[in-house]
Amino acid sequence: MSHLPDVYAIININAANAVDYSQVGETSIDTIRMNIALSEFVLKWEHEHEPTFISDGTIVPLQILTHAEAIELMQTAAWQEPIEEVE
Repeated sequence: MSHLPDVYAIININAANAVDYSQVGETSIDTIRMNIALSEFVLKWEHEHEPTFISDGTIVPLQILTHAEAIELMQTAAWQEPIEEVE
């Protein structure tokens, strides 16, 4: 049996305390990746093991992404501060 790709979800920051971190790739609220505005964060889980707080509607993701889509999003100005060039 092959492993399906991981699922990435963008979640409103107000839901961070409702996450059961034992069901996702992050270990606690201290390890989530937040956007620059601190208004959204990303969670990851194995495709075969959707967290119960997602499947029961307790938390509704703003977006569901593939790995490639999540990497692309993390490269945007909303998720990454620009690096100043040193002269």
